[in-house]
Amino acid sequence: MYKIPVSVLVVIHTADLQVLLLERADHPGYWQSVTGSQDSSETLTQTAAREVFEETGLNVADYALTDWQTENRYEIYEEWRWRYGPDVRFNTEHVFGLSLPGILPIRIAAREHLNFMWLPWQQAADKVFSSSNADAIRHLPERQNLQRNNR
Repeated sequence: MYKIPVSVLVVIHTADLQVLLLERADHPGYWQSVTGSQDSSETLTQTAAREVFEETGLNVADYALTDWQTENRYEIYEEWRWRYGPDVRFNTEHVFGLSLPGILPIRIAAREHLNFMWLPWQQAADKVFSSSNADAIRHLPERQNLQRNNR
């Protein structure tokens, strides 16, 4: 079964803007936030919750998951295009943030990730391989301020 070309990117961060990064098992050296494709029966929020749990062991119901109302459309890397239907070349990514009270223990999915690390947001933005992931992390301070002001 092919993947749907709609995905989520979830930037997991602490109140002091430490960001969780995961190293891809299928491409060592590629660091990223939580990502994953939407299943046909899911809302985007459900996809984000499922992916966070599968990739980190964290239950989003215990923390603050926020839809950042940001979409990125990009060409799917050639090496991963086989996962999608014939002639599918583009994916639409929806960005979420998950705010944690502090650095928490993480349980990575060994089939998907080799390692994890927590980095200050500026360093995390520089380390990820995806430009949309880097952009999302770079907007983290203003997103955090918006959340504070909307309380």
